Amino acid sequence: MKPTTARLGLLGLAMALSACTTFNSEKIDYKSAVKAPTLEVPPDLSQLTRDTRYNVPGGVVSANALQAGQNAPAATGAQTVVNAVGDVRIERVGNQRWLVIQRPADKLWDPVREFWLENGFVLVQDDAKLGIMETDWAENRAKLPQDVIRSALGKVFDSLYSTGERDKFRTRLERKPDGGTEVYITHRGMIEVYSTQQKDSTAWQPRPADTELETEFLRRLMVKLGLTQEQSQAAAASAPAASAAPSARMDTINNAPVVLLEEGFDRAWRRVGLALDRTGFTVEDRDRSRGIYYVRYVSPEEQKAKGFFSRIFSQGGEASAPVKYQVQVRSEGERSTVSVLTTAGAPETSANAQRIVRVLTDDMK
Repeated sequence: MKPTTARLGLLGLAMALSACTTFNSEKIDYKSAVKAPTLEVPPDLSQLTRDTRYNVPGGVVSANALQAGQNAPAATGAQTVVNAVGDVRIERVGNQRWLVIQRPADKLWDPVREFWLENGFVLVQDDAKLGIMETDWAENRAKLPQDVIRSALGKVFDSLYSTGERDKFRTRLERKPDGGTEVYITHRGMIEVYSTQQKDSTAWQPRPADTELETEFLRRLMVKLGLTQEQSQAAAASAPAASAAPSARMDTINNAPVVLLEEGFDRAWRRVGLALDRTGFTVEDRDRSRGIYYVRYVSPEEQKAKGFFSRIFSQGGEASAPVKYQVQVRSEGERSTVSVLTTAGAPETSANAQRIVRVLTDDMK
């Protein structure tokens, strides 16, 4: 019997024997996965040495540098709900929430890093210069059945019990011109499903990003930064429903695929950044003054040809070299266009550009 089949069978038997199984959906108790599951999900998640050739003197706005006077086009007409306590506030547009903290990013990095470690995660990316940290895949053990059998067997055969779900989180810190910092937390999830009709083997598949889980970790981070539980709960929960974010749609301009958004630069920039984070793109750098994210991407064909999918969350094995692109946000008033450019800044018309635009469009709909 295969190990996966045995584990699922024993887990099913244990659950069947218990008539009073309950799930604690209120608690969060993460434990980093002992062995990260494989998952067929684009795009590139490999890590390369950061390429500094994209740094434009006096122009690049990254988490470690924001030159005075580099002001992005101001948003007009954007409805943003704000809840503030002290120097920490939570802002909301549609389903998007983020923290605005009147502290410099270099003073926040260590507390934010400690926050994830204290919550049971292992960090696989910890780049203060880029302003991005990312956790390893982890399991929320609080979702396991809490019963007599679980208490008895779990201590000896803890690996028999699994929620069949894994989560990872990316945190991005962006400096503000006034010396404050914006903190974004994005979630990516997987779920284990049967891959055959006989139900004798399983596979991992992506599941939608959980915005409520993102909000919960933002709230917990507020506590880490000095708020009380009551203050953080009030700030996260009391905001009235904000206006829904405008829909995104694909189009073509001069034979190049683009995403069209009916909103100004600030909101479009934020939505594209969150979409890149949630869909797993590796962001090498970003230049807000020019509206550009520098990303890496590996096409599904190259991934399959090299067996990349089977190693995407494992150690070892050589993956196809990712291709570098620029994702640019350009705005005129309350309309924005998101396009994919080559490293030289020319419009990209390849099949990869089509895929990237479609991934971003689907996430921003």
